[in-house]
Amino acid sequence: MTEIPTTRRLDGHSALITGAGVGMGRSHALALAEAGAAIVVQDIVAETAEETAGLVRERGAKAHVMVCDISDVAAVNAGVEAARADLGPIDILVNNAGISGGMAKFDDIDEAYFDRVVAIHLKGTFFAAKAVLPDMRAKGWGRIVNVSSIDGMVGCPSSAHYCAAKAGVLGLAKAWAKEFAPWGITVNAVAPGYIDTPMMDGLLDDAGKAAHVAARIPLGRMGVAADLTAAIAFLVSEEAGFITGQTISPNGGEVIVGF
Repeated sequence: MTEIPTTRRLDGHSALITGAGVGMGRSHALALAEAGAAIVVQDIVAETAEETAGLVRERGAKAHVMVCDISDVAAVNAGVEAARADLGPIDILVNNAGISGGMAKFDDIDEAYFDRVVAIHLKGTFFAAKAVLPDMRAKGWGRIVNVSSIDGMVGCPSSAHYCAAKAGVLGLAKAWAKEFAPWGITVNAVAPGYIDTPMMDGLLDDAGKAAHVAARIPLGRMGVAADLTAAIAFLVSEEAGFITGQTISPNGGEVIVGF
């Protein structure tokens, strides 16, 4: 187990990680477990959620499996209620669940496609926060991190619905940061660039990845899940207690926002 500085220990906290069955969500869950948090592993696929929960327990942390579609509000509320009964109040939320928007031109995005992408990213993020906010408010402490994308920051010419949803996630973080501050709750976002995960494998083959890196990423490599997890682990820690309403973008220099 990695040695965690005292100011980044999460003993006594419970964290809900949405989309934690595979990829980046699993990475986030295991990192926060190593820091001492109990983990609510949410995913739509029971098998992968159970696998992550097993890995959490191997690290000495408690785990609760929450299987549901993150866009199903009633299911999310029921899942959070069951998790709360098992692990106690939830005071950390990482809104990680997502699906690929694909490389869809504007004319090819129909209503069903649009609704599904927005429901998972934007609606799911909103109502997951609503489900756990009473615990944070009662405690006078909380951490929420929304996972967006560089596409939500700068746009992409072939994925308008995905860009809009991810931009909305950033907007939620900014609004919540101001609204929830009186209760000691910080809300931030991470907007990763191209991270080498199974989801990315569905968009680019090895040659496509290499070409993207060569053309667009100054640091010369794609990101890995740990690059994003490190930012999230910091934002939910005590060290980040004076940071709210901000966006950290681990992207290798692909997008650099000026003043």
